[in-house]
Amino acid sequence: MIKKAFLSASVLTAILLAGCDNTAKVPEALNKAEGSVNTKPITIGYSDWPGWVAWQVAIEKGWFEEAGVNVEFKWFDYSASMSAFSANQLDAISVANGDNLVIASGGTKGIMIMATDYSAGNDVIIAKNGINSVADLTGKSVAVEKGLVDHHLLNTALADANVSQTDVKLVNAVTNELPQVFASPDVAAIAVWQPVANQALKAVAGSKIIYSSKDKPGLIYDTLTVNMTHLSAHKEEWKKIIQVWDKTVKYINDPATRPDALEIMSKRVGLAPDQYAQFIEGTHLLDLAANKQVFQKAEGLESIYGSSYHVNEFNFKNGVYTAKVDVDGVIYPNLIEELP
Repeated sequence: MIKKAFLSASVLTAILLAGCDNTAKVPEALNKAEGSVNTKPITIGYSDWPGWVAWQVAIEKGWFEEAGVNVEFKWFDYSASMSAFSANQLDAISVANGDNLVIASGGTKGIMIMATDYSAGNDVIIAKNGINSVADLTGKSVAVEKGLVDHHLLNTALADANVSQTDVKLVNAVTNELPQVFASPDVAAIAVWQPVANQALKAVAGSKIIYSSKDKPGLIYDTLTVNMTHLSAHKEEWKKIIQVWDKTVKYINDPATRPDALEIMSKRVGLAPDQYAQFIEGTHLLDLAANKQVFQKAEGLESIYGSSYHVNEFNFKNGVYTAKVDVDGVIYPNLIEELP
């Protein structure tokens, strides 16, 4: 599972270069015959995260065609999708709210029109036997891939426990190598996402989760982010896409249809449905009604505004970018608000 990240230096450089031209390319006009689906598809990049693999249900059920909108979903490794969006090769992208701010800092203004989900347990801090709380990490070494989303989770957990960041020794390690790093005697804990987290738990006997994104709902939102020029020209199509998403979430959450949804989603990523079920449990999907709440402007994490203000501070303080992003300028609540 490729999890959301604030980007490696190489990917960030690619985005910055792609974003040097701050004027988005104007997509060709969609040709729409009376009563037919658009002939030119809207292109959306998506990748391996449950809140985005969920789109596969709508794709295979043919719900976009039923809604009269022609959409082409393109499967990417997450970082590659951000680079493609920054280079104006996609009309929209599935991206974490914090990562959209990184893209915006490079000059490509993607507009968040909807939240697909927030992480509700799939991002975790795992500690060895004898460490029972975040406060117990004082004076210990904690491994994390610096600058990525679980570095943000770790800093938040430390603040909640009134532990200074300077009281913990950070060990920088590539996420996929964290299970091996965790097994070394010098590292007391790691901050990591699923499914790497399960690998780490199996690698170190007696280890356990002491904090997760479930403890901080709204810290990490995932979004549908659209090219600004495309959005201005095709608002009605985007409304239909949001309505299809609402139908998809209800289908996944309905006990009667959940098994079918799990079958579709798990097949897309090569897992058994029962294995994939735990990742759905750790991802709080947001339907239209939930989005109407999330897109209300507020300072707290219950709002995508407040969450994005929070991550904007993290990105700035940790040198992900050198100037804060205008958060309000990349959030567009209008479509959500206009839908019944």
